[in-house]
Amino acid sequence: MKYLCLGYHERQAWEALSDAQRRALAEECRDFDQVLRQHGYYLDGKIVDPDASAITLRFADGNLCVTDGPPAETRRTLGGVILLNARDLNHAIQLMSRSPCMRLGGSLEIRPINDQCPEVEKLT
Repeated sequence: MKYLCLGYHERQAWEALSDAQRRALAEECRDFDQVLRQHGYYLDGKIVDPDASAITLRFADGNLCVTDGPPAETRRTLGGVILLNARDLNHAIQLMSRSPCMRLGGSLEIRPINDQCPEVEKLT
């Protein structure tokens, strides 16, 4: 089964790291991704640009509003996403609990991917 893993980190903890510490952590994360890839669990993943580059679309009463930035101001920022192949949710949790990025704090959101969406199929 496929899972989308969204990694959020504490902005202040990331900013407190030196450039060398950031590079070392990034290398550890790439190594972790490589281990997942070698075992067939890693399908895809991307680092996400900072919140400042985000655009949020809001829809209300048939109107569209476009604003700069993420939908809410928080201490946490989305750092990256991984598309994971795991046996089940418990397996996905087990795999992602080993992510080096989480040592800084933050959170990982794991969502099952629904490959069969009846609402979308009705439209085609």
